[in-house]
Amino acid sequence: MRNFLYNEFPDWQANALGRPLPDCAHAVSVVLPRWDDVIGYEEKKPDVLAKLAGGYPRFVIHPLVAELAHRLAPGRPCLPFPSLRVAELAAEFVRRCGGEPVEIISAHAVHGVAATGGPGQAALKAFWQHTGLLVSSRQAQASLAAQPRRPAPESQRALRQQLAGLYDCSEEDVFLTPTGMAAVFAALRALQAKFPGRPTAQLGFPYVDTLKLQQKFGHGGILLHHLGTLENKLASLVQRERLAGCFCEIPGNPMLGTVDLPKVAALLRQHRIPLVVDDVVATPVNVDLKAHADLIATSLTKFFVGAGTAMGGALICPPGSPQYAELKPLVAAQHEELLWHEDAAVLETGGRDFTSRMTRHNRNGEFIAERLRSHPAIERVWYPKWESSEVYGALRRPGGGWGALLTFLPKNPESNAARIYDALPLAKGPSLGTVFTLACPFTLLAHYTELEWAEACGVSRYLIRLSVGLEEPEEIWRRLEQGLAAVKTAPGMLPLTA
Repeated sequence: MRNFLYNEFPDWQANALGRPLPDCAHAVSVVLPRWDDVIGYEEKKPDVLAKLAGGYPRFVIHPLVAELAHRLAPGRPCLPFPSLRVAELAAEFVRRCGGEPVEIISAHAVHGVAATGGPGQAALKAFWQHTGLLVSSRQAQASLAAQPRRPAPESQRALRQQLAGLYDCSEEDVFLTPTGMAAVFAALRALQAKFPGRPTAQLGFPYVDTLKLQQKFGHGGILLHHLGTLENKLASLVQRERLAGCFCEIPGNPMLGTVDLPKVAALLRQHRIPLVVDDVVATPVNVDLKAHADLIATSLTKFFVGAGTAMGGALICPPGSPQYAELKPLVAAQHEELLWHEDAAVLETGGRDFTSRMTRHNRNGEFIAERLRSHPAIERVWYPKWESSEVYGALRRPGGGWGALLTFLPKNPESNAARIYDALPLAKGPSLGTVFTLACPFTLLAHYTELEWAEACGVSRYLIRLSVGLEEPEEIWRRLEQGLAAVKTAPGMLPLTA
């Protein structure tokens, strides 16, 4: 992999807009080098969209997937899905959203759902985005070339064995999914099977699609976003509402706070309410959740593979959960092996040095967080070491770290956030967990159509999220300082003192 700090075509310059990130046919990110590029992307401005050669696959349809969809249903809104069962779920969702007729077309070893108009197309994309049950770029490439899927590939078993070692469970307790969000959806479906018709609750400010999934595909998602009042509000909620389950992230993204898992789990277990925990930001290298979580959903797209070149996820059934004997059969009953074997091979290979890489990520993340926290241009830094640190610390494994994701808010953010972001000589685009440092204006990307709501939850539209990579830490910091120096030279600004 090329060095992202020293390359011929820097991924932070304006002319890099739209390039795959990394420079690979199966990249899961895209270069968005300027604040205005992000706004143009969110507002679907033609001059920005025309330059996109890719994007995060749940949000931007990969060119190979688009070509496959066109072959399935030329001239019609269509998306391919990895199984007939998934296609039927997508078709049902489209009909429920607008009553629009749809057609399922099985060809090229996939199952396309074709709609008849604009509303159907929007519903199809919503299903693709929120459930994560997608056809990967590698699977699309193989389908276009009429290459059949190999039965029972060894790479999938090896991947399950890797994950079983990380989560202290059996290989049979690991259920692979095409994306991390598909793992969350699998958990939701298991809860719905156990408690039909009941709503779920989201504990802590959520990653956008986790809440949308509960709201659009469940029976209502109740948000308890404020960690300071969460336990009291949850205790009140479970007294008046019969819940199918609760979801939380350890730590939350992007505010990096941590739900008091031991207290919450104890409360929920009194009422036999399952708890689903997403550990993608912390990773199983850093935290041990098996004593408190009834299901663990994770994304393999992020830190696990590191390279940013494959999608994947997993749902873990911790054998120590008091609801293990009930939940695991429900997960198994609706499970299909949908992770494409070539993606599984990339993930398995990348996962071989995951633990050692994560140790370096932790070290670099803490180093950069400490430096940023003391910089005069910074109003605040959010990092697990300072957000709910005692709670997060109680979940840490021996030798586990604080992670490599942080969020910061510049001083005078209305004028400085865009200047700093534009000037950062670092890779800029969606996603996290890459071996290269990756910055993005998270709230704009995740909540552009609901910025006021996000800010009412304490999440500023001017946040910049930083996923700290494995480059030499002093070099990462030097480049961050270059970006932060943009506020010194902006017209009408007083110089900052070190």
